[in-house]
Amino acid sequence: MKQEQQEFLTLRIVPARLTVPEAAWFLGFSPHEIPVLMANGLLKPLGRPPRNGLKFFASAELEERRRDVKWLAKASDAIVVHWQNKNARKSSAQQEPCSAHFQEPVLAAA
Repeated sequence: MKQEQQEFLTLRIVPARLTVPEAAWFLGFSPHEIPVLMANGLLKPLGRPPRNGLKFFASAELEERRRDVKWLAKASDAIVVHWQNKNARKSSAQQEPCSAHFQEPVLAAA
């Protein structure tokens, strides 16, 4: 565990707004899994941040999610499905040869 993560998790009073890494630590997920949860509608950032902007999450809402076993199961399943789909796309792309590379040249009729 990184020192920054350990220091955050040992705070007595959690800040009202948490960044993506802090929200991930708080919920027990990896920071790269938070966008997956957002895409599946399982987490919503505060306000209306721009698509590529910094996102914050309400610690009060995250605390509710953290205690909700059903939500944690849905979130965990969403992560698994995301990686299954991503791996399936990756393996199918590797197995299918690109037709552009295997086309025979068209000879002009003389």
